[in-house]
Amino acid sequence: MYIYDSTKKTKVLFEPISPKQASIYVCGPTVYDDAHLGHARSSLSFDLLGRTLRSLDYSVTLCKNFTDIDDKIINKIKESGKNLQEITTHYIDRYLEDMRALGVVDADIMPKATESLDAIKSIIQKLIDKDIAYVVESGDVYFDTSKDSKYGTISHQVGDDEDNQSRVEHTDQKRNPKDFALWKACSGDDDICYDTPFSSGRPGWHIECSAMIDKHFKGNGEYSIDIHGGGMDLLFPHHENEASQSRCATNHELAKYWMHNGFVNIDGEKMSKSLGNSFFVKDALKIYDGEILRNYLISVHYRNDFNFNEEDLLNSKKRLDKLYRLKKRVLPTKPSQANRKFKESMLEAMSDDLNISVALSYIDEMINSTNDKLDINPKDKGLKRETLANIEFIDELLGIGGKEPFSYFQIGVDEATKEKIESLISQRDQAKKAKDYATADKIREEITSMGINIMDTAEGTVWERV
Repeated sequence: MYIYDSTKKTKVLFEPISPKQASIYVCGPTVYDDAHLGHARSSLSFDLLGRTLRSLDYSVTLCKNFTDIDDKIINKIKESGKNLQEITTHYIDRYLEDMRALGVVDADIMPKATESLDAIKSIIQKLIDKDIAYVVESGDVYFDTSKDSKYGTISHQVGDDEDNQSRVEHTDQKRNPKDFALWKACSGDDDICYDTPFSSGRPGWHIECSAMIDKHFKGNGEYSIDIHGGGMDLLFPHHENEASQSRCATNHELAKYWMHNGFVNIDGEKMSKSLGNSFFVKDALKIYDGEILRNYLISVHYRNDFNFNEEDLLNSKKRLDKLYRLKKRVLPTKPSQANRKFKESMLEAMSDDLNISVALSYIDEMINSTNDKLDINPKDKGLKRETLANIEFIDELLGIGGKEPFSYFQIGVDEATKEKIESLISQRDQAKKAKDYATADKIREEITSMGINIMDTAEGTVWERV
């Protein structure tokens, strides 16, 4: 498999630390608010990576953290009057609920910063002992970037902008402008503090991920993990600082490869809380089914920026509709084996740095070809069984196509309307049994006027939204 390494700025052959095993760490959310489309984009990108590697028979261990101690969380506590546990548990649950609605497979390891404090303290103490980190008068602990000759080799974009370096205010206590906080000492109004030999306080943002990787992955003495991933906005300073502090604490590199997904734009404008266009996943799910959103969000290559707009989403849905219409056409049957050439082509595309465009084109070809063959021979059981296996493989690899097709085409119909439709279908069945065909036809017309198609099958009457 080939992946794009953000540090090398080129596609490289993926050669894991251990044969046919892949260790992946993805930076997760800071849990002070609901998940937005940027979180969804990152989750889906690395969900596709995990699915592809598993389909290539890799044993995958994917870790995604939750930052559950941060100034933004503390501000939320002050605003809401709730405690840390209440705030973070609520937003972690909401995040997982939203991601599962998008078909994202839960990470194998989901650590929290507050559960990793011993590991965080240990790394900081190692760096202090080596005189690579230093404690200032306030009790804050900073990493001395001048002690790392390789600082800047991850992002290739090191600057002196303090606001872009860390989540702390400017201070003249730092040795160098590029130094960043490992530990933030408590101030007078802080009530969330943890005791350490250096001061009572809480961890800086960057150190949390290094500590969690060190805690959960052993590596091989040269690298801790195979792949470190996240949004492109994390490349600098977050990932640069992670790599530097880990390198100095452990004497080896944090990750063998670095992968980053692109930004999300809303109607051409970069998604940003400050612009007021941070589209929450929960709001999108009120309008669109999770699989429809997933199908749309994975349709653009993960490294490209994604422009979210409704017209493109509806066009993307048409492709998914075609897949489900084919699935409806080959049911009821049992799957056999996926077509070898189709499966190999799909895996070849996704093995090329998750080339989703090519993979989707193969699906389009399979749908068109299969429909043409079924037009000639509608009773080809072998083809139907193979096609259903193809669709199951698509679901395994891309996470789409797994629903029962009639249920898919009922998406968007509220429960009250569903109950009314089912009641009318039952009345129509009774009228047909009584040979009252005039009433049966009248009921069909009423159902049709609701924007619903009904179909009489050997298994009974089924319906779908037009």
